[in-house]
Amino acid sequence: IMVPKLLLCLSLGWAAALKPTCLSDQFRRPGDYIIGGLFPFGMDTVNLTARTEPTLVVCERLFVDGLLWALGMKFAIDQINNSTSLLPGVKLGYDMYNTCSEPVVALQPSLLFLTQNGTRGIGVLCNYTDYQPRVIAVIGPYKSDLCLVTAKLFSFFLIPQVSYGASSEKLGDLEAYPSFYRTVPSDERLMEALVLLLNKFGWNWVATIGSDDEYSRGAQGLFSSTAGNHSICIAFEGLIPTDLEGPQAQNQLEDTVQLINTTKVNTIILFAFSQPARALLEQSIKMGLSEKVWIGTESWILSDITTSIPNIQSIGTVLGFIMKAGTVPGFQKYVADLFTSVQQDKFCQESRESSHLMNSDGLGALCEECDHISLRDISSSLSHSQIQPVHVAVYSVAHALHRALGCSQHACPRAAPVRSWQLLNFMNTLPFTVNGQTFRFDQSHSTNPGYKLVFWSWENGALTYLPVGDYEESLHINKSQIRFHTADQKASTSECFRHCEPGQFKQLKGFHLCCYDCTDCPENTFLRSPDSSTCTPCPEQQWSPLRSTRCYDRSERYLFWNQPLTITLLAVMSITISLTCVTAALFLKSLQTPLVQASGGKLNLLALFALTLLCLSCCLYVGKPSNTLCMTQQIVYALCLNGCFSTFFIKSLEITLVTEFPRCAPTFLPWVTGRRTWLLVALCLLVEGLFCICYLYLGPDSLQPDYKSLPSEVLLVCETQSWLAFTLMHGCNSCIALVCFLCTFMVQTSGKKYNVARGITFAILIYFIIWIFFVAIFTTLKTVLRSVTQISTILATSLGILGIYYIPKCYIILFKPDLNTVDYFQYSIKEEPEEDSQ
Repeated sequence: IMVPKLLLCLSLGWAAALKPTCLSDQFRRPGDYIIGGLFPFGMDTVNLTARTEPTLVVCERLFVDGLLWALGMKFAIDQINNSTSLLPGVKLGYDMYNTCSEPVVALQPSLLFLTQNGTRGIGVLCNYTDYQPRVIAVIGPYKSDLCLVTAKLFSFFLIPQVSYGASSEKLGDLEAYPSFYRTVPSDERLMEALVLLLNKFGWNWVATIGSDDEYSRGAQGLFSSTAGNHSICIAFEGLIPTDLEGPQAQNQLEDTVQLINTTKVNTIILFAFSQPARALLEQSIKMGLSEKVWIGTESWILSDITTSIPNIQSIGTVLGFIMKAGTVPGFQKYVADLFTSVQQDKFCQESRESSHLMNSDGLGALCEECDHISLRDISSSLSHSQIQPVHVAVYSVAHALHRALGCSQHACPRAAPVRSWQLLNFMNTLPFTVNGQTFRFDQSHSTNPGYKLVFWSWENGALTYLPVGDYEESLHINKSQIRFHTADQKASTSECFRHCEPGQFKQLKGFHLCCYDCTDCPENTFLRSPDSSTCTPCPEQQWSPLRSTRCYDRSERYLFWNQPLTITLLAVMSITISLTCVTAALFLKSLQTPLVQASGGKLNLLALFALTLLCLSCCLYVGKPSNTLCMTQQIVYALCLNGCFSTFFIKSLEITLVTEFPRCAPTFLPWVTGRRTWLLVALCLLVEGLFCICYLYLGPDSLQPDYKSLPSEVLLVCETQSWLAFTLMHGCNSCIALVCFLCTFMVQTSGKKYNVARGITFAILIYFIIWIFFVAIFTTLKTVLRSVTQISTILATSLGILGIYYIPKCYIILFKPDLNTVDYFQYSIKEEPEEDSQ
């Protein structure tokens, strides 16, 4: 029903717009209580920088949104005056002025509002409790920087001032601005919504650009601090000059666009009013800036000044937050009817008479441009302009006045006039209802209706503000409705960094402190918290894999009994012990034969018993080690090997006496043959035992946990504490072996005799070869193979002695018994002592 009527009014308005109207006379009306209004009817002030005298400042061009906001205030007051329940019997008047969006312009009407009622002078008093200024309250202005100036004045007199657009966080300081209110949320809420939007799409590399005014600078600073707490990096912060006609303005705009290109940022947040926003967007199109995601605010998103830029569709994707504001029922019809009425001479005559009653001619014409526009000129802005904040601002004052006067539904009984400061208590406490919606000022004197996220949707050159999300306590977005400028119409990327996975730390890069690469935490380190810039080393007894967020206890590592390698070694040990036992049994059975007697007789049984114990000592190297086991390993090895080598030592001395010292042989041979040989064996074991005691005193091997050799396990190894003690203990056996080798190396026998010395020589030679490899490997190994090396050395030594010295003799006993004669084995050397004595 409304659409045909509005179209009819549009056509009538267009037809009548050929002659001037009296629209400029509709913004002043007398009443019992006057409400002041500050609105940006125009823009582009002239001669402001060159102003040398305090003359009247005017602005050139009409600002349609400002006109509509003023009409919204007029509509609200007319509604209240026509209401029989809100302020029955009380008539509200209004006095509105143009601010030109300039603080210097807004000051003049603000001073007028402060004049004593009925005069043009501001009284200088000690106590302003009974002071009655010209207005009971002030609506506006729109911009934050204007409010920061005017609110100081009104707060001194405690005159309620309700802004319909100023969102600066500074204005929430009640100590500085106790009488300031606003029907819009503060910028803090907007910044929270912006950060959530950026996080929703993963945009963490953004630029912020604002106009050089209080609103933009404050919004940029607040966004910077909020973004820093949510891992969003700001590539740069740009400013659009206030004086767009200045000589440096063009260069500054070009530098800003160039900076966008240089930083390769794909998401730009624009905090600016419509004129500066238009200048930047025009420059971006002119310089061929690639398509970006532009995120804006209500200050320019809904303005025809920006949407009418030629080729504006080429800038990319435009998203913006606008305040959740309901429609004002009847406002469009009210405006249409008003534009019809201002063409009528009778209506205009009555309007001029009412306007002249306000006695404010000294401020000059209010809005000359308003008399030369038609309804069609404002139709597009009328359809989407945010009128509700102005409407609610007027009603907040009216409801406070209703309570201050003690009004009922039928009358307002209070006779004494209400002072401006008396309204504050009622504005602070009780909620009020406008068109069925409840409003309340919070602790910072702001309302919080929430935000809508709108998307510029272009269809065949026509722009639609498509709602795609909303924000109150949380942000909800319908991503499927947003058609991005990319080829697949999906969200573009704008990243300085990617969100790190668990176990990755942030490594700063470049000169932006919030830009970083995600680097994996290496092994044995972990990420203590997601915001850490370094990885924390794990405690020594713990480990962690690559890219870990915690440490784990190390498992113990040693040579286990059930390992295949251990089983193999134990099998070889069993075979060696079996061979040794079989050899011992065979020698015991053939103890009185020439071969066994020539090889050492019963000493062979001692040697074979020592070899058996030596092989059994391999079990000391398997399983979990301890300090006692580590100490026992080396002592058992040294004593068992000494028991074997002592028999070789006695036999080697016997051979040396017979071959090298035949004249001394009769004297000393009894000490190396017969029962005295056991004394020498005991002496050798005693000496080795003394060295073992030195080993225990100087520093025995002890259990040493090794946390470095294996990544996830603690290696339990027997660590040599004193290499001197180790050398002394094993050096004794080496010396005995060296004596045996020197005593038997050059001995020759007759081809008809068995060479006993040769078996000792090669057995000792094998021992030295094995030990050379053992020392080389043992000193460098730091794994469980160290125990394997020791076991292998023991088995190789035992098998070497057994295979070279004893197995050939067993072969003769078993398979060549005809050689087991006294003649073949008695004095089996090249020169026998008897012959030498003759």
